[in-house]
Amino acid sequence: MRQEQIHAAVRILKREICRWQEPVVGVVAKESNRDPFLILISTLISLRTKDKTTREAGDRLFALARTPATMLQLPLKKIEQAIYPAGFYRTKAKSIHEICRRLLDQHGGKVPDSIDELVSLPGVGRKTANLVVTIGFGKPGICVDIHVHRISNRWGYIKTKTPEESENALRRKLPKQYWIIYNDLLVPYGQNLCLPVSPLCSTCKLTDLCDQVGVTKSR
Repeated sequence: MRQEQIHAAVRILKREICRWQEPVVGVVAKESNRDPFLILISTLISLRTKDKTTREAGDRLFALARTPATMLQLPLKKIEQAIYPAGFYRTKAKSIHEICRRLLDQHGGKVPDSIDELVSLPGVGRKTANLVVTIGFGKPGICVDIHVHRISNRWGYIKTKTPEESENALRRKLPKQYWIIYNDLLVPYGQNLCLPVSPLCSTCKLTDLCDQVGVTKSR
């Protein structure tokens, strides 16, 4: 994919993803009026967890507490029970407790709006930090998960080996107008059509733009 073709790719993606369910963190953002704390906790729960499980776990947890102060008052066991069966739920419960403690002790109970401050919180990596910054605060950032990393390289738009390298490459190359929406476009496409193994290239509207790097088998 050449640089000038990214605009056409984005237009196609905007049309195509309408048939699939919106990623759960985006739904939480809309329903909570873009509350950075609920977005942060939802994103943390979502790591290595399916959207349906994430949504149900978040609903149970947020029915108990919706602020750092009230969340910290919950016993750790109560948080574990609420977010189970999310992946690594015990580790996530500990991170949620410690995050709330640090937000109250160091940030006046508010979620910071900078990536550097966010990644200093327990369990928060660059993917989570970028998602909070972009969806929660509307600030420029590029959230790169495995779908964004894989598809951007499959297109031939970038050539990187890790999501971290992909974020840096996209920051240099992707037009800034697409930074915030890029993850929301590629995640549902990667979950439903541009699959890791044997992608559905025969029904993909991006085949004329995609270099199909690394694709040895498709449907």
